[in-house]
Amino acid sequence: MKILGIGVDIIENKRIQNSIKNPKFKDRIYTSKELKLSFLSKNKVDYFTKRFAAKEAFAKAIGTGFRNNLNFKDIEVMNDKLGKPYYVKTKKITKIIKKKFNVRDFNCFLSISDEKKYSTAFTIIQTI
Repeated sequence: MKILGIGVDIIENKRIQNSIKNPKFKDRIYTSKELKLSFLSKNKVDYFTKRFAAKEAFAKAIGTGFRNNLNFKDIEVMNDKLGKPYYVKTKKITKIIKKKFNVRDFNCFLSISDEKKYSTAFTIIQTI
């Protein structure tokens, strides 16, 4: 196994708190499934901020940022039954990573954390 990319992002929660008041922002950044699941979250600001940081960290791990046809909504962040966050491995993301790194298969790892004022996400992409 070889590490293909590492990405990290930190964001001030207040920035997203103001942005999510605009429905156009949420529709541009978050997938329909992420928006649907946000209703289950008690703290909407934390929910959206952590996912925003995770999407930024993923784009940094790929090494391209949001260009070459990669958009925020292409990156979907979910949680397993125990609450562990993970990236949904879509066809588009798989195609982008396979082409960029010339690999057959890969794993993505995600860790998210937050404090009162900030949220952070750390991503590792590696070959299998």
